[in-house]
Amino acid sequence: MGSYDKAQLLITGGAGYIGSHACIEFLNSSYDIVVIDNLCNSSQESLNRVQKITNKSLKFIYGDICDANLLKKVFSEYNFDAVIHFAGLKAVGQSVNKPIEYFNNNIIGTIHLLQAMQDSNVKKIVFSSSATVYGRPEKLPIKETFPRSVANPYGRTKLMIEDMLTDLCVSDELWHVALLRYFNPVGAHISGLIGEDPLDIPNNLLPYVSQVALGKLKRLSIYGNDYPTIDGTGVRDYIHVVDLVKAHVKALEYLNTGNKGVHAWNLGVGKGYSVLQVVDAFERLNKIKVPYTITTRRKGDVAECYADPTKANNELTWKAEKTLEDMMIDSWRWQVNNPTGYNKL
Repeated sequence: MGSYDKAQLLITGGAGYIGSHACIEFLNSSYDIVVIDNLCNSSQESLNRVQKITNKSLKFIYGDICDANLLKKVFSEYNFDAVIHFAGLKAVGQSVNKPIEYFNNNIIGTIHLLQAMQDSNVKKIVFSSSATVYGRPEKLPIKETFPRSVANPYGRTKLMIEDMLTDLCVSDELWHVALLRYFNPVGAHISGLIGEDPLDIPNNLLPYVSQVALGKLKRLSIYGNDYPTIDGTGVRDYIHVVDLVKAHVKALEYLNTGNKGVHAWNLGVGKGYSVLQVVDAFERLNKIKVPYTITTRRKGDVAECYADPTKANNELTWKAEKTLEDMMIDSWRWQVNNPTGYNKL
């Protein structure tokens, strides 16, 4: 990394599930990090554990990226080299019911962040995007060149932010932008100290499976078993969160080597597993039963969705290495070690 040793990063939403795992990788890659998070869907305890895992310190600022004055103050106090932008509301179903909240938090918050960056001449950003920007793809696997369209307000916020960042690069060639389109992040750090800690009934499959296995929830609801897939249940590209966040370090290194403009990469394994395959692997590897019921399809769900990660493999020299087995074992280890999440009663 040469002259980029001890470069200082602002990590928005760094106390969240993906953000906290990213903090570990950036600290271990000799970056100096400042985290800003409003803790609306996360816990500061995750950052205490990040520091315990890495034996390195970080700075934490409790605050919201929608607070333009706070951002102005933060950017005046620190000399950031780049921003890693995770902060955002992320539940598809909730976004359908509360679109204004999503537009305000995700889009307006990002506008304030970009304004603060521009005012401080910080023009390097790695953005946490999503495979939802592809809508309902006509064929698989999904490539970065596929047309983008969205089916819900959450996806729309990701698409609009991608377009905002693209327009910024058109207006000013000094911007360096990485758009990282996540597929389905699962798993937890091998230490069992940090993981996914949903506030109430989980939206994502693995925390739901884990909480059913633990007895916190009665049974798993599987939405539809009549899809044209291997066993009728939906197929998704599950990627271990540690593999996912390692790609963020690689993406920043790519920008640091003079690659200006906007660059998009799919972050996935490149193959899909059905819901029943995931449940079966979880039961088999962790030797525990997960009772489930089949219910009706959810509106808007696609039968299959998986990435073509070739571009990220080649340009970032990055590849997802952890297996489905790693994902199942690490998810359960986190859940067993933290039955009530971070310091919850």
